[in-house]
Amino acid sequence: MDAIVLLKEDHKTVEKMFKEFEKIKDSGTARQRKALVDKIRKELTTHAFIEETIFYPAAREEVPETDDHVLESVEEHHVMAWLLSELSNLSATEETFNAKATVLIENTRHHVEEEEKEWFPEVRKALGRNRLLELGEQMAAAKKKAPSDPLALISAHK
Repeated sequence: MDAIVLLKEDHKTVEKMFKEFEKIKDSGTARQRKALVDKIRKELTTHAFIEETIFYPAAREEVPETDDHVLESVEEHHVMAWLLSELSNLSATEETFNAKATVLIENTRHHVEEEEKEWFPEVRKALGRNRLLELGEQMAAAKKKAPSDPLALISAHK
């Protein structure tokens, strides 16, 4: 699977979780909401890890015109990492839990839209199929090494 296809598949997986959270946000139990946010945290942390350690460096080096997009994406990851960390340490019964989760979802959707519409096509055109397949293999393998703590991401400390 090529790198962009892999990232888009991750985006779809997370979007399904977001929709599930939106369904249970007001009607689900605190335990259900917390469990789902924990799954979202794991998925987003893994996804951000492979982007930050493999995909973004390759894009910056091989497609220099994406530099501003990459820098903005890392900043968006920074916000996401801290929101995920706060949600990890917050009880789902706290009044700010749903609000923080909603902001996380909105920010992530914005991030995904920018990646998929604005600069993934540029990266695909510049890198080509073989290089994207190579990066995809590296990213798939790196998922096993991803931290579980969002504050372990590079972006959390930039």
